[in-house]
Parts: sequence; C-alpha cells; structure tokens
Amino acid sequence: MKKNIALLAGGYSGEFVISIQTAETIEKNLDTLLYNVYKIIVTREEWYYSSSNEKIPVDKNDFSLLIGTEKVKFDCVFIAMHGTPGEDGKMQGYLDMMQVPYTTCNSIVSALTFNKSYCNKVVKAFNVVNIANSVHLIKGEPYSMGAVLDQLKLPVFVKPNESGSSLGVSKVKNVEELLPAIEKAFREDNQVLIEEFIEGRELTIGVYKVNGTVYALPATEIVSKNEFFDYEAKYTPGVTNEITPANMDDTLKEQLESKAMYIYRHLNCRGIVRMDFILQRAMNKLFFLEVNTMPGQSENSIVPQQVKASGRTLIEFYGSLVEDCIKTHTS
Repeated sequence: MKKNIALLAGGYSGEFVISIQTAETIEKNLDTLLYNVYKIIVTREEWYYSSSNEKIPVDKNDFSLLIGTEKVKFDCVFIAMHGTPGEDGKMQGYLDMMQVPYTTCNSIVSALTFNKSYCNKVVKAFNVVNIANSVHLIKGEPYSMGAVLDQLKLPVFVKPNESGSSLGVSKVKNVEELLPAIEKAFREDNQVLIEEFIEGRELTIGVYKVNGTVYALPATEIVSKNEFFDYEAKYTPGVTNEITPANMDDTLKEQLESKAMYIYRHLNCRGIVRMDFILQRAMNKLFFLEVNTMPGQSENSIVPQQVKASGRTLIEFYGSLVEDCIKTHTS
C-alpha cells in the first residue's frame, strides 16, 4: 500500500515563493512508487490541494482531504514552509493535536530556534561553541543607541530576530547607519537582533537523524560577491560561490561536524536542519550563527548540494526522512 504524504508549501511570510521552490524539489524526489504525494498550499485565507484545476480545501478538524467520495488521511506531513507557520512551531503544534507525524523539529524546538536571540542563549549555555556578542530589541520597549554601542563594536549585523532568507538584514559599519538599519529590521519583525560582525569563513552544514543516529552532511563554504550572504546572494545564481564540500583540513571538519551534531542532539532537533557558522580568521575559532530548521531546498540550494556530495540521491534522502518520521510515530 502506498503511503499518503502531505507536502505543505507556502506560508504567511515573505518566503512564500522560496517555499514553493523547495516543495517542487521535494515533490520531484519523493518516490511515486511508494508515496501518494498531495502538495497542499497554505495561505492565511485557505489551505488547499489543487487537483485537475479544482481547489480541494483541507478539513482542519482532522487534517484530511475529501477527494470525490474518498476521505484522504495522511501517514506523514513533509513540511516545506519557511517562516510562519511552518518553521516557528505553529503548524507543528496543530499537527501534534491532530496526531499526524511530520518531518521537522517539534513545536517547542521550532519556536526556540526560530527566535535567533533565545536560541543563541541556549546554545551558549552548552559551552561547546563561541557566540557573537549581541543586543536584542523588542518593538515598543525603549532602547538607546548609546547603550547599544556601549555593548557592541562596529561593524554589526542588524537583522529581524524571527525571519529567514536574510530579509531585512543590514551590515552597519558606522553610527549613522545604525538607526535606519534597526527601523528596516523592525519592518520585518517585532524583534531585532544586533550582532557583532565576525570576520572569517562562512561555513554551513546539514544535520539530520535517521533510526536514532545523527549524521552530518558535507559542509559548504559560502563566498558571496555581495557585502554578505543577503537575499540576492542566496537566490540569484552567480552572486555566490558555494563550495561543497568545503575545503578544510580533517581537524576543522571533525570539529565542525561534532559541534553541529552536539547542538542538534541537545536542542532535540528532528529531520534535516542546516547550521551556519563563521570560522573567525584571527583566532581560528568557530562561531555559531543560527539553526535553520526548514532550510531552503530548491534546485540550487545548499542542502541538495550537500546530499549529492555525500553520495546519496535526493530520492533516497527524502525517502529516509519520511520513513523515519512514520516509524518514530508508530513505535
């Protein structure tokens, strides 16, 4: 019997289009001999499955579809939504109440990792990796530029605290740029994170768990032609040179993989996540940047590159995530 897989795409954030691209890659690489895949588009107004130019709404009372006279329920939900509600724990909480298994971290872990400032504080407490100095601002709470500059050295990155794809992110090199950058970030989110710039190599690594064992994929080094790895650099071919596998010695490779897997286990992650680090040039120290629990997986994205570099096909990889999701739920 084929298993029914709901592939959730879209969402409520500015990353809607990227999510659709991610879902297209996943859909192409889910084995149709094993799975019936139903791509469900999620918007604020409706959740629906398109079939023969007909929109079939999701019954949110039990997360099912009525196709003709057949009620379709799901063995697994493959979440392919970046931002809210697919990456911040909201969808996970709903699916937990519906008792439907899904491929990502649970609601608490998703919410924690989506909040960059709170996640940094937790990871810092693990005492396994360096964290950049930062200031966390909340809309409506007073702050002073003087207090920010007392705590941090320029240059800094100013970013929305709960947003992906580098939307609303600025690199600030002088005092005059700071307030406009904060205002820009506040247009994307009600919280803003200001972090000291760490000069060095940007390294990112996929980590996942299957059958209770955590694995690291080959890491990627990101060399952007832009000032930093911004939205354009992430999604415009040719703007960024992504080197997979990254050129590094065995000591650094082992250090990066072991730290990433330690963080994955101790944050209680599930499914595929991508962790971003900076190898500081001056001291040769690894700094943790963030955990992305729903990394982009369009054709040119980093995780598909890393899967291929590991010697696996995407069909094998996504199949292993789905089977582990179902097995974990039923065991």
